[in-house]
Order: sequence, then C-alpha cells, then structure tokens
Amino acid sequence: MNHPQPILTARDIVVRFGAGCTFCSGGRFLEKGRCPRCHSVWALNRVSFDLYPGEILGIVGESGSGKSTLLRALYFDREVTAGETYLSEYRDGTDNIFGLSSQQQRYLRNHKMGMVYQNPILGLRMNFSSGANVAEKLIAAGLRNAGDMTERAKYLLKHVEIPVSRIKEEPKSFSGGMQQRVQISKALANNPSILLLDEVTTGLDLSVQARVLDLIRRLQQELAISMIIVSHDLSVIRMMADRTLVMLAGEVVEAGLTDQILEDPLHEYTQMLVHSLL
Repeated sequence: MNHPQPILTARDIVVRFGAGCTFCSGGRFLEKGRCPRCHSVWALNRVSFDLYPGEILGIVGESGSGKSTLLRALYFDREVTAGETYLSEYRDGTDNIFGLSSQQQRYLRNHKMGMVYQNPILGLRMNFSSGANVAEKLIAAGLRNAGDMTERAKYLLKHVEIPVSRIKEEPKSFSGGMQQRVQISKALANNPSILLLDEVTTGLDLSVQARVLDLIRRLQQELAISMIIVSHDLSVIRMMADRTLVMLAGEVVEAGLTDQILEDPLHEYTQMLVHSLL
C-alpha cells in the first residue's frame, strides 16, 4: 500500500531559553522542562511529527506544555534552537524551512500557511476594518488590485458567516466569536496549504465555541486544507482531530489516532486527561 507523503515533516524541534549546559545537553536530566543546574528552560524538547494532506492534527496539553510554542515556531513567530521542518510544496520538501532567509520565511507565511491566534489582538488590526484585515494578507502576498481584494474579502467574510454589510466595521466592535471568524477569513485569504489554530475557542461561551468548531470543520472539508489545532481541552481535540499529539513539559509523550488515544491511553498523563473528560 502506498502511503501519502506528509505535507509537513518536523524533526527534533528544540526551543530553549537559556544557554544550556553539558548536564542538560540533548534535553536530558530535565525537571519539568527545566535544567536544575543552568536553569535553562526547554520549551520544546526534540519534538517530531508528520502532518498529512487534508488531515487535522490535534495537539493537547496543559498550560506550559509547549504546544503554542510549537505553532509559533512553525509560523516563524518564535526562533528555534535546533531542529528541521520541511514542506512538500516548497522546493519539493528539500529545504529545512528554519534555515531559510527571512524573505523566504515571509513567503511561506503569506502563501503556504495561515495562523489563527488565541488572542485576536495578535492576528488582527483592531482599528482596521474587517475587509482591510483580509486585504492586508492579500497585499503581503503581492496582490495590488483594490477591486479584486474587496471581492476576495467579501467572499471570505461571507464564507465564515460574517455579514458582508459589516465589511467596513472594525473587529474591536465585534464579539469574541466574530473576531475569531474574521481571523480565520484573514488566515485563509491566500488559500494556504496549512492552517494553524491556537486555542481558538478559549474564553468563548460554549454555544459560540460549538459554532466556531463547526465552521472550522466545514472549511476543512470544503477546502481539503491540512490543519494543526492546539487546545488544552481534550473534548475539542476529540471533536476535531484525526490524530493527536499529547505534550507535557515540552515533549511529546504520546501520539496516535485520536480514537485510540481516547480509548486506550498509554501514558499516565494522557490517562489523567482522558479520565477528566469522562
């Protein structure tokens, strides 16, 4: 049987705060991600995974586990200490994207990836109109025709259930759920291959959470886009993810099909998460 080629391949990603020392070299002998001798913090400790075309990969873990740091690293918001990541749609997956120039990394951010942050302030310009927020992403990718940008913004906002009549309104006047939907429309502006979603339902009412998650699932099915969705809530991961990584203290402690992890968790931390869900 032929297995599909991963659209994204990540190997041994390390994000360390501090110089490190011979004692913690290679991420060994850590205490909850921290070196007891030099006090360096290993926010990510040799994290590896694959993301396949059309797949939703879930990442779950408690606050401080490194899951959001991982998304920031993939989107070039956070510099990595070590590790390699390859995109099959960029130079046939032969170049480690962490070793690219800043210009090449901006190209990937603007053409191949989209990011939806937990806090909409990080992903939106609150004093720009909703349409202008989408246009900003289009301009970054080189589009200059104002009419085309307006039509694209209208299409995307309608697609995420924002009334076109509100295209000139600023996101600061929107509810939290609507702000997240504007973020999603902006992230999808240039038809990215990969969408990164960081705790997108945190702080939203349960009914709004359900609507946002339904929207994300519908978009994934319509666009066949690959997604990585981060959450501390295993119920969100259960609803959304095909496969799941469980992170603790900067490390992946368990990985597999979401159903398998829910039905037969192996690591004691995963067992605790699943038990809390029941």
